[in-house]
Amino acid sequence: MLDEPLFLGARVAGKAYEVAVIDERGRDRLVLPVEARGHSFAIDAPRRLAVAFARSPGRHAVAFDVDGKGEPTAIVTAPGRHFFGHGIFTPDGRLMLASESDYEAGEGVTGVYDATGGFRRIGEFRTAGIGPHEIVLMPDGRTVCVANGGILTHPDYERLKLNLDTMKPNLTYLDALTGETVEQVTLAPELHKLSIRHLTIDAAGAVWFGCQYEGDPADRPALVGRHVRGREPELFPGPAETLRALDNYIGSMAIDTSGTIVATSSPRGGLIVFWDTATGRCLGQQQIADGCGVAPLQQGHVLATSGRGAIDDMTAAASLQIVAPGGGVPGWDNHLRRIG
Repeated sequence: MLDEPLFLGARVAGKAYEVAVIDERGRDRLVLPVEARGHSFAIDAPRRLAVAFARSPGRHAVAFDVDGKGEPTAIVTAPGRHFFGHGIFTPDGRLMLASESDYEAGEGVTGVYDATGGFRRIGEFRTAGIGPHEIVLMPDGRTVCVANGGILTHPDYERLKLNLDTMKPNLTYLDALTGETVEQVTLAPELHKLSIRHLTIDAAGAVWFGCQYEGDPADRPALVGRHVRGREPELFPGPAETLRALDNYIGSMAIDTSGTIVATSSPRGGLIVFWDTATGRCLGQQQIADGCGVAPLQQGHVLATSGRGAIDDMTAAASLQIVAPGGGVPGWDNHLRRIG
């Protein structure tokens, strides 16, 4: 049924890499073998199409029908570019935009692909920063927000971070059709090692962002923030014990179906933390070892996945295990996305 909640994630099964479409009970609906470890996805729900990206710094992606119709289409980056693992479709389904790096120039770009023409790369936009990670489409359907994480990487050096002393992360808003920068905000200078990585949008149209700190491990900066267009970004530390448990790392974010509760994951800390979008108040947290993927399930609920194979239905107050870890269950990678 087209209105059934379905979810999309990358996972590791033994020595093989897969992309899987699952239902809300964790049952496989589609399994697609891929050549490299996956990260996240661009999803065009009305046309039942998705693109799975290799994790950064990757050079491969694959477009496929989420119902298993037709043959997948391989996508390879342009020379001198690599993927950062995230992308979006424009509302009309005509274009797919992917976060990428011009790694020789040390600049972030958004690759522009013709989704109706075999995913041919037709251009790129500068993201006005280094290390663009997640990108999201704003409610106006025209503006995209880019999390420029500030970290320079190069595919010849695996996942080595090449510029930690000179990082300058920012949030940049671009016109999706022209590439024009329409707004940009940064954090305080003393937080220049707080890499802005993951994004989600609440019911009021505010951008929530999750960070990964590249400074002294003993520091405990706030990792979760909110930005309202035309204002300065706000950071919400939550309770001190929660901030310590997050271990300077937010791995993924999701908004619930009401748009009023944000879930943030920390695989290092083994927990999912819930936040009120109106106040920034921490609502509670749930444990899940090596848990990173989160996606909206229903009001107040998210589906969470772990690198050990667990799948849990979570709220700020309770957690219900749907699939237990271990026993040969494939381990889930960073992100879980709801289709539709």
